[in-house]
Amino acid sequence: MEGKKSPDLGEYDPLTQADSDESEDDLVLNLQQKNGGVKNGKSPLGEVPEPDSDAEAVGAAKPHLSEVATEGYPSEPLGGLEQKATSSIVSYVRTSVFLLTLVISMILVLVCAFLIPCPPRDLHSTWSRHLGPQRGGDLSPLELADVNGDGLRDVLLSFVTSRNGSAVGVSRPAAILVCLSGMNGSTLWLSPLPEEARDITCLDLIPGSVAETICLVTGTHKMFSAFNATSGKAIWTLNPNYLSNGTLAAPGVVLPDLDEDGVRDLVVLAIGESQPDLCFLLVSGRTGSPVGRPVKYNIVGVGNLIGPQVYVTTNGAVYILFGFGNIQAVALRDIFVQAQNRDSLPPSLQIEEPEWEKRRSINLSELIDIYSDGVELLQMVKAPDSNCSNLLITARQGLVLLRGQNLTPSWTLSLQGLHSQPTPGYFTDDQTLDFLLQIQDGVGMKKMMVVDGDSGSVTWTYNAPCHMKETPTTSAVTSDQKSVFLFWAEGMSAVSPSSDAIPGTGPPSLHHLYLLHPAFPSLLLDLANATGTVTASEVGINDLWKDAFYVTRTTGPSSEGHPAPLVVSKLSLRWALMEGQVVQLEDTTPKIGRGELRRFLSRIKFVDLPYQM
Repeated sequence: MEGKKSPDLGEYDPLTQADSDESEDDLVLNLQQKNGGVKNGKSPLGEVPEPDSDAEAVGAAKPHLSEVATEGYPSEPLGGLEQKATSSIVSYVRTSVFLLTLVISMILVLVCAFLIPCPPRDLHSTWSRHLGPQRGGDLSPLELADVNGDGLRDVLLSFVTSRNGSAVGVSRPAAILVCLSGMNGSTLWLSPLPEEARDITCLDLIPGSVAETICLVTGTHKMFSAFNATSGKAIWTLNPNYLSNGTLAAPGVVLPDLDEDGVRDLVVLAIGESQPDLCFLLVSGRTGSPVGRPVKYNIVGVGNLIGPQVYVTTNGAVYILFGFGNIQAVALRDIFVQAQNRDSLPPSLQIEEPEWEKRRSINLSELIDIYSDGVELLQMVKAPDSNCSNLLITARQGLVLLRGQNLTPSWTLSLQGLHSQPTPGYFTDDQTLDFLLQIQDGVGMKKMMVVDGDSGSVTWTYNAPCHMKETPTTSAVTSDQKSVFLFWAEGMSAVSPSSDAIPGTGPPSLHHLYLLHPAFPSLLLDLANATGTVTASEVGINDLWKDAFYVTRTTGPSSEGHPAPLVVSKLSLRWALMEGQVVQLEDTTPKIGRGELRRFLSRIKFVDLPYQM
């Protein structure tokens, strides 16, 4: 009937239950009334129910309540539970895979950090190594080469020890060859030598290969050996019997491959008891055995021994330059023909240079006259815009630059007192090699000057106090195609030219290393100082860090009866540039600020650029 509420409580509405104010007991009683006929605790017959029946009634009502609740809330299908379980498992797997990948990546990073070595950084920018006393002449061989493959050039030198005698039943070496680590100066290896070394040259005798570096050691008498630069062990030694009665006059020189065994060969020059007897001996670079018989030339000259040096012309012809106070040349093919006693030539020797060949003497001698006027030194310098070198000749009268292509003078500079080898470098902006000279200028003074390599004119000069004779000068190329020049002098204070102070009045035993940069010609940088005599120096380049390092060989003052101590030192130039003291040579307008100078010096980077072909 419409408008009336149905008395039937069998149909249970959960919304009605949510809004109802009836208690849970009333709901239970109503449900019991419907299912068991119980109303207000009495049966329909008016009898009090038995306890058992009561228990049964209530027990029967409980499952019915459960059924009603089940009808009001539809049960969740079984597939939904399976989907939730599957989703939970996928999420767990994803998280596990992510964490596992992260852990593996971290492990790989740590393994790489420990197993793959980082490039060695030159943390020891400065070190000094005392090698003890030495006994010998004025020879101070010094060479730089990377012997242990760490990217840093190491230091090789030879010296005569004080233990050059022989004890009872024990033979002592006359000299030793030592290799010091370029990183910290520690000894990598040492090898005994039968005599004092004249020269050490490290190179690769197999062009274009990754073969180990070989160091050629030339002695003062008959020793000529090749050493493995990594281990310090001798690879081969020339049998001194092949030198006959002569002795080695100069270091060995590298030639092209003559015996066609894939290894470049060598030539040594021996001199007899009388000066005219000069003997060339070709030596195999692989075995150290002679490539043919000795070839003798009789020459007459007065002065220093020049060469031998190898010159390769633009066309590829090979000549050997040598002489006594003069410069003569002989074609390598002529030496090879006489040594082999046959006319067949390897391809590398079948080339001639017409401009050189027409300088042969009238009697068609094998010797070619190059220069004959008081020659003291000869060096090859790279010619601009050419694949050959020019000849820079230091003579008693001055300096001469010969064009290598046709042997004509490019320029001549008249100078007196020039006895040391000029140092090439880039000072001007024309990309032509210039030269730093040091000339003795009175007692305890020397004149430093830079000569323009294009015109031969003097572009920079300064008088410096120095009591050391023939101190070494060096240079290093920067990334902007400039060079810094390094030389030794006594202490110079930053005084104005009008001051009454006298340069070099400090202790003469203390010498300073000065650096000249072409961007600031009015000042010098005082980088370091030494109390002994600097006998040799070399500049090496650290390609990885764009740095240059300066290695010196110094002998300290010797007391009576005690040999002079030998000290080898290394200095990082980029570090020294920032720590050096500024010496103002002259007043400039405007003056250079300290901050501007430091910013400029901090940006300097060094590169490895050879000065000769």
